[in-house]
Amino acid sequence: MTTPSDKPDRRVLDPVLQREFAVEIVRRLKHSGFTALWAGGCVRDHLLDKTPKDYDVATDATPKQVRKIFSKLKTLDVGASFGVIVVVGPRGAGEVEVATFRSDGSYSDGRRPDSVTFSTPEEDAQRRDFTINGMFFDPLEHKVLDFVGGERDLSQGYIRAIGDPHDRMREDKLRMLRAVRFTAHLEFGLARATKAAVTEMASEIHVVSAERIAAELRRMLTDQHRHIAVALADEVGLLREILPEVEVQRSGEAGPETEGQKPKAVIATSSILSPQLTALRLLQEPSFELAFTMLIRKVTNVEAICRRLKLSNDELEKTAWLVRQQDALREADKLSLSRLKRLLSHPFRDDLLALTRATLLAEQADLQPVLFCEKFLETTPPDVLNPPPLVTGNDLIELGLQPGPRFKQLLDEVRDAQLNLELTDRAAALEWVKAQIAE
Repeated sequence: MTTPSDKPDRRVLDPVLQREFAVEIVRRLKHSGFTALWAGGCVRDHLLDKTPKDYDVATDATPKQVRKIFSKLKTLDVGASFGVIVVVGPRGAGEVEVATFRSDGSYSDGRRPDSVTFSTPEEDAQRRDFTINGMFFDPLEHKVLDFVGGERDLSQGYIRAIGDPHDRMREDKLRMLRAVRFTAHLEFGLARATKAAVTEMASEIHVVSAERIAAELRRMLTDQHRHIAVALADEVGLLREILPEVEVQRSGEAGPETEGQKPKAVIATSSILSPQLTALRLLQEPSFELAFTMLIRKVTNVEAICRRLKLSNDELEKTAWLVRQQDALREADKLSLSRLKRLLSHPFRDDLLALTRATLLAEQADLQPVLFCEKFLETTPPDVLNPPPLVTGNDLIELGLQPGPRFKQLLDEVRDAQLNLELTDRAAALEWVKAQIAE
């Protein structure tokens, strides 16, 4: 019998089906007499022999014509005013954004064009952010169309704004952070003029909404090269605008930079990577909250920072807990049994252990505290690590207590006594509580 959990999840994407669907979109548009090309990031990834996460198609068909061609499939008018229609594929194939070639008007809000005009592939390429994202590819003829020098920059390892970098950043200030993220992610160099524009305009990042900045930070800090991104964001002045409370430790001064020098090489010339950035690098596939904790661990106003960035309540809770407990396991073998059990049964335990391990490794300190915790977890049964409480809040209410500071204190104390194996049965625990109340 099939249970709900056995049913295939429509959200689970198959890279092969995604690609086939993206090819089919192009085929059907061309069969209907239109130009159709893969565009943007999927072309970049394809040329890097990476599997694209999603596909975009650019065409000279209008949104109305696109909807007609794909009338038998579900289409979404997510941005018809900008010439964008989403075509929903079969299960596992995902969605493809189909956009009409366009030229953008001015960007008075620093994010979206005030107007768009349908245009040609060459004009469409000029409105995009970076050369490596400005190429087109015909998957039927296996041909690249490059009007902006993207292939050259991709092969030589540059992140370069298309046209005037100041204009590109002015159109959407978030592109400054994207420049840093792409540079770090690909271990490329940030072209000199593009880097200069980002540095000069860094203070204007504040016009971007907190939500969009946070989304870029999530991508940046969960990337394998997060330490490079942080170092580069600090170098160009973006980090102090977004997180003025954070000071990136430096181990030395970088030597003179050359055009296209890789950020990894720039860091290498600053002597040894600082413990702060080393610890960030050593995190293994971290959650955003774990990496963010490593970045802001020295600050005191964690909750205020999370709210300023409009992080979710879950992200705030986890980050704040990790910052508070960041040093709790450094002397794990000296903790009381109750304190150790509370920490190692906490939902965020694994991130705390990862935080402690990376920090100790970066400091070239002994890993014994982490090994001690891992051994404790191996040898302690779950019902001993986190047993059902012997006394609950309902018990205290039946004994005449009302919720409040003393109420919570008693619950914590009886729980500690249980975890310390000082109280092992309910009757004894209730007697202990009664004695405490009577005092």
